[in-house]
Amino acid sequence: MGMSKSTSCFGYPLSIFFIVVNEFCERFSYYGMRAILILYFTNFIGWDDNLSTAIYHTFVALCYLTPILGALIADSWLGKFKTIVSLSIIYTIGQVVISISSINDLTDHNHDGTPDSIPTHVALSVIGLALIALGTGGIKPCVSAFGGDQFEEGQEKQRNRFFSIFYLAINAGSLISTIITPMLRVQQCGIHSIQACYPLAFGVPAALMAVSLIVFIIGSGMYKKFQPQGNIMAKVVKCIGFAIKNRFRHRSKTFPKREHWLDWAKEKYDERLISQIKMVTRVMFLYIPLPMFWALFDQQGSRWTLQATTMSGKIGSIEIQPDQMQTVNAILIVIMVPIFDAVLYPLIAKCGLNFTSLRRMTVGMFLASMAFVAAAIVQVEIDKTLPVFPNGNEVQIKVLNVGNDNMTISLPEKMVTLGPMSQTDDFMTFDADKLASINISSAGSPVTAVTQDFKQGHRSTLLVWAPNHYRVITDGLNKKPEKGENGIRFVNTFTDPINVTVSGKVYEDVTSYNASEYQFFPSGVKSFTINSPEISTQCPRDFSFYLGFGSAYTFVINRKDDGCPEVKEFEDIAPNTVNMALQIPQYFLITCGEVVFSVTGLKSSYSQAPSNMKTVVQASWLLMVAVGNIIVLIVAGAGQFPKQWAEYILFAALLLVVCVIFAIMARFYTYINPAEIEAQSDEDEKKKSLEKSNPYMTSGPMSQTQM
Repeated sequence: MGMSKSTSCFGYPLSIFFIVVNEFCERFSYYGMRAILILYFTNFIGWDDNLSTAIYHTFVALCYLTPILGALIADSWLGKFKTIVSLSIIYTIGQVVISISSINDLTDHNHDGTPDSIPTHVALSVIGLALIALGTGGIKPCVSAFGGDQFEEGQEKQRNRFFSIFYLAINAGSLISTIITPMLRVQQCGIHSIQACYPLAFGVPAALMAVSLIVFIIGSGMYKKFQPQGNIMAKVVKCIGFAIKNRFRHRSKTFPKREHWLDWAKEKYDERLISQIKMVTRVMFLYIPLPMFWALFDQQGSRWTLQATTMSGKIGSIEIQPDQMQTVNAILIVIMVPIFDAVLYPLIAKCGLNFTSLRRMTVGMFLASMAFVAAAIVQVEIDKTLPVFPNGNEVQIKVLNVGNDNMTISLPEKMVTLGPMSQTDDFMTFDADKLASINISSAGSPVTAVTQDFKQGHRSTLLVWAPNHYRVITDGLNKKPEKGENGIRFVNTFTDPINVTVSGKVYEDVTSYNASEYQFFPSGVKSFTINSPEISTQCPRDFSFYLGFGSAYTFVINRKDDGCPEVKEFEDIAPNTVNMALQIPQYFLITCGEVVFSVTGLKSSYSQAPSNMKTVVQASWLLMVAVGNIIVLIVAGAGQFPKQWAEYILFAALLLVVCVIFAIMARFYTYINPAEIEAQSDEDEKKKSLEKSNPYMTSGPMSQTQM
């Protein structure tokens, strides 16, 4: 057992401090690595978005499937302490391997700034990720259960408080690392060629993992360590199998019924094991509805972040990028857990309400479902502001007059007259097959027919500058720019080609009366420089403009009378207007849901599980998270909803149904104290063995009534 009476501090075992710090460092390490993983895949290895996302989700799912492995090792072979140490070592090695895989100079023998042998990097990073998944998953159920083990009987209050602090450490670690790691990535480093510093961004998590391991080992002398009790899982499976077989053998009416289907294993297995398995099966049965909660919860990183890209991040004087909204969840957790623990729960108890853990979890599900209703309401608001893009058989046309005369354009069922340097207010939608004749005319000139084709399912700009001069340009923007960025393109009205540089991106050789492709920029003030042999050096060539979120503009570079350039801006897609602050209510609701659901689930998974299977039950709690992730992949893949809000409402409705089912199941659940039941079966065992050794104890009818 080691030192059984552990030193205590504020009524808590001192060893808890080491476990919480260990968890903080481990989560920092994991989330820090995860925060930049997708960018590492796309920017460094060069996979496309879909492949990167698929690999990323596979990795996350793996991290939630490996806990079962860790639990088996801990409960049946090495014990929790040794499992945590050995898997942490594997984990640290994994982090180091992925840091090495991101060193460009590893294979960049010709020093041109790109790796010569991508497969080497891919192989290393896959090995690294596999080791990390094994490590992080394997120690997850062990660390929380090991922490619970440090408390004596009758320290329930402290132990429950520990699970809250533990949850706080998880979120503090993830919060700080999600903020810090991206900052490390944008640092520049390299031996032969300077570029984004992935080795540093992966290296800091690796170092923290090593710190986490060292902290954990330092506390070694203080821990209460329980010996693993043989291969418990195999026993459980055999016992359940035997009970079912035995029940099936005795299915005829002649055999008396037994109270519980597991009682059919009595012939072969002892009471204690059977009562322990009963505890586990009762908890597992309660777990069946839980993945639905996680299915909603885990969409914060995907769907909600995408929703944020269609919103404006200007909150007061600060600007928030869409992917920073996820930190709201972690910030709120750090605030809400103490409030719930210290204020809300005691208040509810004072009012005389018995807020049991299953009721808390039901409330948590309800709150998460309401969060999705809130998300749907926000989505409806956003949809009102979104531009309409053409369907497959439609064409959208905008006319932009960059000449010096009034031009009249006749379109099917429409006449448009534009003054010099002006455009139609918005895109006009036509059926592709009905686009018969489009004519351009201006005062005192013959009519010109437009013969160039318009691409179906796309937006096009009809550029006109003189009676018989026009050009059809396919815009190439079929949706709002991604990640809340802004599309910019330039139209040149000089005769020579022009180069434009905008914040480090170059538009090369924009030819006369033509438009460049769009390039994309995040929000903020951007400055650009125009270069052309035609423009004299005395002319001002530096211009600047402000960008919001999710807009697109065409800048026409026009020649003034003195031969210097001037720039006119035309809006192609309006910037986002719905404020990102509107997402705060849905984040608030789902975070409150998480506090009452997840923290409570962790506690009761520990308190309702028998002593030798606490890790296994923790692991199955984590398995529910993995199943939730899989549900999202299925629902999002199967039902392509025309409207995003409809998908949110569907998820909310599904969770509400599950919530009602769970509430009914919870009504019929009775709480137990595993320690008492185990003590009781030990007593019974003792009595039985005494009776066997001393048959004279049970004499006469007296003892029959006592039994």
